[in-house]
Amino acid sequence: MLKLGHNTIGKNQLVFTNLENQYINPQRIGQKIEAFCKQINHKVITPHGFRHTHCSLLFEAGASIKEVQDRLGHTDVQTTMNIYAHVTEQKKEETAQKFASYLNI
Repeated sequence: MLKLGHNTIGKNQLVFTNLENQYINPQRIGQKIEAFCKQINHKVITPHGFRHTHCSLLFEAGASIKEVQDRLGHTDVQTTMNIYAHVTEQKKEETAQKFASYLNI
C-alpha cells in the first residue's frame, strides 16, 4: 500500500481495502475466504466467524470483558456479553480447578 501512496499505520486503518485504500464490498471478502478455504480443502469460515473465534481466544487468553468490549468496538459491555461471552470447555475446567484448589481438595 505504501507503493500506492497509502500510509496504513493509522489507528482508523481498515483491515480490508481496495487499491485506493477505501471500503470494499463485504461480500468480496467472504468470496475470497471461501475460495481459499476450498483451495486448501478446509471448512469455510465466514469473516464473522473469524471475529467470533478471535473474541473467544481473547477470553481464553485471560482478557477482561472490558478489554474485549474495547477491542470489538462495542459501546455497551452487555452487547459483548450477550453475543460473545461463551465459556469454553477449557475455561470451565480451569474454573473447576481453581475452586477445588481454593477448597484444598
